[in-house]
Amino acid sequence: MREEKIRLLSGELELEGLYHGGDADKGVVVTHPHPLYGGDMFSPVVEAIVSAYHSCGFATLRFNFRGTGNSTGVHGRGVGERADVAAAIDCLVRKGLQRIHLSGYSFGAWVNAMAVQDRLPVQQMTMVAPPVAFIEFADGIRLPTLTGVVAGSHDEFAPPALVQPLMGRWNPATRLEV
Repeated sequence: MREEKIRLLSGELELEGLYHGGDADKGVVVTHPHPLYGGDMFSPVVEAIVSAYHSCGFATLRFNFRGTGNSTGVHGRGVGERADVAAAIDCLVRKGLQRIHLSGYSFGAWVNAMAVQDRLPVQQMTMVAPPVAFIEFADGIRLPTLTGVVAGSHDEFAPPALVQPLMGRWNPATRLEV
């Protein structure tokens, strides 16, 4: 799979990303783990998510959050990163994609969950290892587009025993894969 380097704007900031076109009008934005702990768009889990979506015909866009890699700015403690997610989704919309999915790994999953509260045009969402034991997910969030969550059986940041009860609040129809 050959991705092209792109730059996208998030307000005044310029984010680096990798884009690969798909077979139809569907695309996915994939977000990465916590940048203050070494996370970026080159994480092997992010690459696996991108590969899985691409094999299903999706256009894919992964990018580095503000202050990560060659993206300008500084870490925004999750608030600024919400704007980065919106900018990435807008990039796919401007490319003519109509069915947008959102997937994130760890910190990226948390940022995505917060970002969709702003009513972004996302038809479906997946999370890998949402860090419920590390970062507090707001009590009142609802994720009607969430369809799947993946958590490792021994993940200290996303233990299935803590993820499962939250899924009932986020979206009871969501499937958990351990």
